[in-house]
Amino acid sequence: MKYLYLDGSCGISGDMTVAALLDLGASRERLESAIHAMHLEGMHCHIERGNSYSIAGMNFDVHVHTHHGEESADHIDAHEEGYVEYHHEHNHEHHHDHCEGYHHEHGHHHEHRHLAEVYHILEHAAGHCAEHNPAAPAFSSNALDISKKIFRIIAEAEAKAHGVAVEDVHFHEVGAIDSIVDIMAVAVLVDDLRENFGIEKCVVTGLNEGFGFVQTQHGMLPIPVPAVASIAEAAGIALHVTDTKGEMVTPTGIGVVAALRTSEKLPEQYKILKTGIGLGKRDFGRANFLRAQIIEDVEVRDADGENIFMIECNIDDQSPEELGLAMEKIFEAGARDVHYVPCYMKKNRPAVILRVLTDSEKMPQVETAIFRHTTTVGLRRYPVSRTCMNRSFADIATPYGTVTVKKCELGDIVKYKPEFDSVKKVADQAGVTYREVSDAAKANAKF
Repeated sequence: MKYLYLDGSCGISGDMTVAALLDLGASRERLESAIHAMHLEGMHCHIERGNSYSIAGMNFDVHVHTHHGEESADHIDAHEEGYVEYHHEHNHEHHHDHCEGYHHEHGHHHEHRHLAEVYHILEHAAGHCAEHNPAAPAFSSNALDISKKIFRIIAEAEAKAHGVAVEDVHFHEVGAIDSIVDIMAVAVLVDDLRENFGIEKCVVTGLNEGFGFVQTQHGMLPIPVPAVASIAEAAGIALHVTDTKGEMVTPTGIGVVAALRTSEKLPEQYKILKTGIGLGKRDFGRANFLRAQIIEDVEVRDADGENIFMIECNIDDQSPEELGLAMEKIFEAGARDVHYVPCYMKKNRPAVILRVLTDSEKMPQVETAIFRHTTTVGLRRYPVSRTCMNRSFADIATPYGTVTVKKCELGDIVKYKPEFDSVKKVADQAGVTYREVSDAAKANAKF
């Protein structure tokens, strides 16, 4: 399975995410077509390579012509969205000058939009793309759904922060043109990665955040700002406060994470297939970037190259007869081994631990059998590695009859084990004990 992994070690914002996805290989042509379909006057985008403290990556910038006629770069370090007004200087260099000195000029007017108006802009763009290329629209219905989901998440956070209904939220925070483009761009590029790279899930293990206060349109606010804190709370996103002064996680950035993330845990083992770097604009005195990777999980296999799992549960309310039948049914479902271990549970109840060894391919039907034939309501499972001796079989002649014997080898270690059913059958037919037949088979087993 392939995953999109967003590494939030340096935080996350809308434009950093767009840049990282472009650097990862998502279609620039598709993005440009989708942006063109939005018909937003006075806006153009810059997509260029650059570096942050010698780390090379991609820059994505939205430039908007103000009502005064001058060109204004609406992104201030990727920590923007019209929500935060930063006043800082940039002392790091880029290979180009179009993203230098981003003091977010709030002398020009940021349009205030409600959620319904933002949805209308997105829907109009999606409709235009569908008319232009019905078979493969640049802004697909899936990308439209992702865009709306991100906006809805941010709107709910802003509504909670300001004590108003979602429908009454004025999107000066993310209603500005640059942020609408950011969110739409993320959706288009993620959809492109899904279609062309086979991305099925998105992993974000957590986000690093800075400390201090920021000046916003609502006054000085502590970091994380209310919208970020609200989204982190609602989506269960872990934030780790670092020693970096300033905001590293923006409302748009964490909104993207909340909308896309399907897991907070990386696969136990994985291969990195591609890496993209999206550069941030703010100078933290060290490299500032978002790393996006396409990764593929690698199955954990034992020494024989097999992918084996142990499944466990505790049972304290079933009779021995039921447990015996459950074992049979679990074996029938394809388990390699099933056994019970005595234990004591709460209230001093004698109980058993059910342990089942199974191949990963048969795990679904094995787990179904466990739930169906036992009283457990939950299972533990984990991959196991095994070292197994090489095995072979031979029919060995004895004074009592022919017995099937298993030979196990590992280096210079050799063991012989007569098969139970074969020994029992010969012993019954010869009228002798099990031990007599077994000893005779082992004595003659030289293969």
